[in-house]
Amino acid sequence: MQDLKRVFTHLGPFKKEFILSILFIIAETGFELTIPLIMADIIDVGVQTRDIHYICMKGVQMGFCALFSLITGLLYARYAARAALGFGSGVREAEFSRIQSYSFANLDHFSTSSLITRMTTDITVMQNAITGGIRPMVRGPVMLIMGLFLAFWMNAALALVFVICTPVLACILFFIVRKVAPLYGKLQVCMDRVNAAIQENLTAIRAVKAFVREEYEEEVFEKANRDLADTSRTTFHFAVLNLPAFQLTMYTSIVLILWFGGGFIQAGSMQVGELTGFLSYVLQIVNSLMMISNVFLMLTRSLASARRINQVFDETSTLSDPENPCQVIPDGQIDFDHVSFKYKKEAKEYTLSDIDLHIEAGETVGIIGGTGSSKSTLVQLIPRLYDATSGSVRVGGRDVRSYSLEALRDGVGIVLQKNVLFSGTIRENLLWGNPRATEAELQAACRAACADEFIRTLPEGLDTRLDQGGVNLSGGQRQRLCIARALLKRPKILIFDDSTSAVDTATESRIREALEAIPSMTKLVIAQRILSVMHADKIVILDDGRIHAVGTHQSLLAESPIYREIYESQKGGR
Repeated sequence: MQDLKRVFTHLGPFKKEFILSILFIIAETGFELTIPLIMADIIDVGVQTRDIHYICMKGVQMGFCALFSLITGLLYARYAARAALGFGSGVREAEFSRIQSYSFANLDHFSTSSLITRMTTDITVMQNAITGGIRPMVRGPVMLIMGLFLAFWMNAALALVFVICTPVLACILFFIVRKVAPLYGKLQVCMDRVNAAIQENLTAIRAVKAFVREEYEEEVFEKANRDLADTSRTTFHFAVLNLPAFQLTMYTSIVLILWFGGGFIQAGSMQVGELTGFLSYVLQIVNSLMMISNVFLMLTRSLASARRINQVFDETSTLSDPENPCQVIPDGQIDFDHVSFKYKKEAKEYTLSDIDLHIEAGETVGIIGGTGSSKSTLVQLIPRLYDATSGSVRVGGRDVRSYSLEALRDGVGIVLQKNVLFSGTIRENLLWGNPRATEAELQAACRAACADEFIRTLPEGLDTRLDQGGVNLSGGQRQRLCIARALLKRPKILIFDDSTSAVDTATESRIREALEAIPSMTKLVIAQRILSVMHADKIVILDDGRIHAVGTHQSLLAESPIYREIYESQKGGR
């Protein structure tokens, strides 16, 4: 229940609506419970004495009670909906904000599909718990307490039937909740898997069609969907036992009350109207017990969702700003001081081992190495996408952990290996680099990245709309837009993580020349092609997470067998 309490703290701004909805439920219940008392008076007094005036007066009272019950019920629905929608919006916004603060290491703990499910399905479950749960949660106990009080007040002997029925209902409810509770958690995990299958298939739909793997993907989705259906079927198989069990108990109670009530009427200790009113309370009491049981089932499912939502909030970010962070990066000097790194603390081997490297401000440094040599991991330590496990990374002579994350990442431009563009216009995507960039700055960045060549051919130029991920552009065009976006930041350090792999060598040469015209910017170029780095001030060769050699193109050709082997293998295809 602690998980539910924590999630419902986000109800704060809508407490007024929440409290009003509860008050209106109580008022509605009070008006409904008054009706059987009036009905008993009509039968026992008005009908028996044939007093038409009394019957009409009581009828008007019943009408007012029904009308006020309707009005308070509508007001409850209004305020409950406001509270639920406001609560859902607040939790979703807080959860999204929390995810934005995560480091890459934190994001590694959750799959994308799971985070999507937690922000959609799980929050919807919590919203439904408010819209569909407040009414029975408040109405059930109020009706039960007031109904039992009035039933005992009308006939204490006959009301003893509930003393027998209540423990039976409690045992049934305990069995159902105990069985269903763990199944709801499994149900949400199955939902994660379905979302993962859909997301993966739609993201890679071109590859699926290119390799004619539609049938295989259908089988993958069918299995995930079948698991969800089977888990849902098992879960609700036990959950629906609630209704027949309560109906059995309810009708048994009615039969017993009619049996004993009939005996009391024959004995003269009870009147027909009193029995009629008592039966109304019986139905309301049993109905309240049914509502309470449904609330328990709803809370059980909500508890599973609340636990998953809290896991997102409980994830402690591995990165944080120091107490008095430095806000200015003086220059682009970079130092790796005996840096080692592994993605998980429990990992036996380091991904990077004892990296010792000095890069002067304004230098152009090429980084090459075989697949899996941890080239990308090395540069991701500079903007603190990950933190070094041991040793220190310094930028501008200061440890990167002494800067505020915003200042550090604002001073480091990185064009990732995987091009990331968003739905919207080319202009909107470029403005990610600098929201205040002028038209002239946009054009200059596009020229430097050689993106102006294809933008000129588009009918709407910079205002051309991109589909999600920029799929209506070629790979090389997407890479050039990402480079232009990074240049707009005017960073002290610019990192190219194999960012020109889809660009022809002539275009790459022009991009390199444009970058060389910015002497104050430190440039790190990760590449597979030696042609992309041979003109760098120095070249770093990584091998299995270690620095194998550092030098210029000529010195490495003479001294490094690994570099020479890569050069010889690529020389024929230049």
